[in-house]
Amino acid sequence: MSTSASAMTVGAYLRDLPPDRRVAMARVCSMIRRSARGVRESMRYGLAFYELDGPLFALESGRRHMSLYVAEQEVVLKHKDALPGVNAARSFIKFSDLNRLPLDIVEKIVRDSVAARRQRVAQGTVPTQAELLKLWGIKEEAALPPAAVAKVAAAPSAKAAAKPAAKKSAAAKASAKPAAKGAKKAPAKKG
Repeated sequence: MSTSASAMTVGAYLRDLPPDRRVAMARVCSMIRRSARGVRESMRYGLAFYELDGPLFALESGRRHMSLYVAEQEVVLKHKDALPGVNAARSFIKFSDLNRLPLDIVEKIVRDSVAARRQRVAQGTVPTQAELLKLWGIKEEAALPPAAVAKVAAAPSAKAAAKPAAKKSAAAKASAKPAAKGAKKAPAKKG
């Protein structure tokens, strides 16, 4: 996972990346947005997600390489031979240098994936998010977004904590004194 796991938008995710990665990832993001009309972009699990009736692509900047995860496995396998020097498997394309990634082939993969997804939607055979996370090797529990930050008031200093206690003590003494004085002033009843 990237160091940008807490980014709320793809733009923030890209801004947090080192300059060389930022340029490469921004080019791939831009190509996906341009080639996959109707795809919704979001940040989930520390990855840039592109969705069309469920996750279709995810993009990640890892420690050693960048990964484009593709939901439509058949499409990646169809174009795999056109991706020499790039680690392409049935559901992902991993690359360390944008210059070695044939963007024209990746663009075909994106367009063909959108067409394949639309066919799946018509057939009612769209994979679930859980199935895709498993396929992509992303553990759902490990990929959960970070918990919301709760603001906790700082513990007061000993001196500051003593002030309210002293005020309460003084108030208690003040309210007890008039009652005691009143009891002394009341005449004793003889019976």
